[in-house]
Amino acid sequence: MIEHAGANARVLELQARIHSMQATTLDERALPTLPALASVLPGGALRQGSVYSVAGSTTLAMAMLAAPSAGGAWCGVVGVPDFGVEAAARLGIELERLVLAPSPGDQWLTVTAALVDVLTVVVTRPPRRVGDADAARLSARLRQRGATLVVLGDWPQSEATLRIDDSSWRGLGAGHGHLSGREVTVTAGGRPGAGRPRSARLWLPDAHSGVRQSGQGGMRDVAPLRRAAARAGLT
Repeated sequence: MIEHAGANARVLELQARIHSMQATTLDERALPTLPALASVLPGGALRQGSVYSVAGSTTLAMAMLAAPSAGGAWCGVVGVPDFGVEAAARLGIELERLVLAPSPGDQWLTVTAALVDVLTVVVTRPPRRVGDADAARLSARLRQRGATLVVLGDWPQSEATLRIDDSSWRGLGAGHGHLSGREVTVTAGGRPGAGRPRSARLWLPDAHSGVRQSGQGGMRDVAPLRRAAARAGLT
């Protein structure tokens, strides 16, 4: 009976150690993520080894870089010559840890794969549709390196696709005032079978160039200002 009790104790100890190791591994795979975006992302955070698609918004991709960059991660941007570094800095991206490859041409996939080897988060804009074989090879590389890829456009088997469904600028009245923030609806749809898409109303950016959920402090509603948004360089 004593030997049996000792064996049970060792088994319980081993189970506890395995559980602790598994919990640590899962926590380490989650990257720092802005709370406003965590509310719509599957699992509540950006994950290492995963691919996320962003439909039509460079600013939304910047917001996905902001928290990892502020947390000390090195980030990269490939094939996005209109990526505004001033706008990125205002959103909290550390330019000292940002690598830009604005015009890689036909070598965009090679350049993206090379940066995935050494950086934590990489944003890329494919100039053409990505084949399943290329996507599978790069996904395997992401899992091996523990990197995260944010794609401006479509990507086979992405963890989630984020898009802006509605956008309204605030701060201008009838010919006077200045832009004080943009309120958007961000929707994230996961893989097939992952459940219904989730949406959240966010400030992107708010009056202080931050990103936060709407409803935290008031800004007066005005009509959408699409031309003003284009002049501000936020799409």
